[in-house]
Amino acid sequence: MASRITTAAKPQPLGATGEVAEHLGIPERTLIQWRYLGVGPRYLKIGRHVRYRWSDVDEWLATREVSAGAV
Repeated sequence: MASRITTAAKPQPLGATGEVAEHLGIPERTLIQWRYLGVGPRYLKIGRHVRYRWSDVDEWLATREVSAGAV
């Protein structure tokens, strides 16, 4: 019997608060505050741990884009 080889993409690992803050170039405390205020990227609660999908971080970043000359 031939084994089946799947070519499904391996899911990206989730980012911890510190990793996402570093990626965004902001203090970790700022990301925590944004989470509290509900203005940052979407996140997941896994038990007592907070994790971010990188796709959600990228999507949130895209909404922060400002056109040149905008005030």
